[in-house]
Amino acid sequence: MEEMGAEKRRLVVIGGGIAGSMLAKSLQFHADVTFIDPKEYFEITWANLRTMVEPSFGERSVINHRDYFTNGCIVTSTAIGITETEVLTADDRSIPYDYLVIATGHSDPVPKTRMERLMEYQAENEKIKSAQYVLIVGGGPTGVELAGEISFDFPEKHVTLVHSGSRLLEFIGPKASAKTLQWLTSKRVEVKLEQRVDLNSFTDSNGSKIYHTTAGESIKADCHFLCTGKPLGSEWLKGTILKNNLDGQGRLMVDEYLRVKGRKNIFAIGDITDVPEIKQGYLAQKHALVAAENLKLLMAGGKERKMSTYKPGSSTAIVSLGRRNAVAQFPYTTLIGIFPGMIKSRDLFVGKTRKERGLQPR
Repeated sequence: MEEMGAEKRRLVVIGGGIAGSMLAKSLQFHADVTFIDPKEYFEITWANLRTMVEPSFGERSVINHRDYFTNGCIVTSTAIGITETEVLTADDRSIPYDYLVIATGHSDPVPKTRMERLMEYQAENEKIKSAQYVLIVGGGPTGVELAGEISFDFPEKHVTLVHSGSRLLEFIGPKASAKTLQWLTSKRVEVKLEQRVDLNSFTDSNGSKIYHTTAGESIKADCHFLCTGKPLGSEWLKGTILKNNLDGQGRLMVDEYLRVKGRKNIFAIGDITDVPEIKQGYLAQKHALVAAENLKLLMAGGKERKMSTYKPGSSTAIVSLGRRNAVAQFPYTTLIGIFPGMIKSRDLFVGKTRKERGLQPR
């Protein structure tokens, strides 16, 4: 334990997503924390698609960092460099650290302020409401969940989903993919597999746009949403002391304690790591809790051999299908319908996630 009056260690946390926000909140009274993020808020990202069809949902899922991180310094900027002792930011700051946590996840350009983000969702909602034909490109969890949300809230819309792969939700098993395709088809979502569409090439037709797929099919759309994968937020690390700690896919290589391999005082958590598991929010939060325990131990002078190890998560995954249904893959079975929907789809774990950060669920 730290002695009374002992000077707190300087901890810098880079990235204000699921993992970074959880760790900063957990350690704000155990260290002198500086929290670096280019935006002023934390967003419960798996609620994004619900917020597009119901903008008021964002009042709970888009949260200013200062609402839960009350004891530390927030630097609203982008980290651009790391030395052995400092983090460099885009606004010319040099922030010293004793311990460093990198949680930059995926690169996703979003507005700086919470109000601007909520206004973005309002604009997306207006776009959906005014459209008769909606095109979704990408059949991963984002594209599937958006198709489910729109088909549930706006059953009169004609939704087309185009995916380049041979099945939907390729990150989980084929049984879950088949059940998801069947559910979407039952909701009159038109799914086109093994096709691509060039969003920059279209013809106008009475105010709508006509896009063409690689299979020669035509798709009418009043608006479109690109739901393909986002790049990892690690490009900036290639010019830092951690350039040799990135694997071939741009992920930071970590040990069983979630420390960057070969580094005693630098941790990495969340999607940016090379932990062999499906990248999901609830696992990123587990990373944060394990790393927080290890940092508490090290900052208090504890022995390394007492650090907690992180065991990669199972193949469990739940993808929402509208407000009542979901498809769930568990280690030994796959379910679709109201039961898995009761686990996730109604509130999308927003109340639970808020509570974990010391906030009122509603």
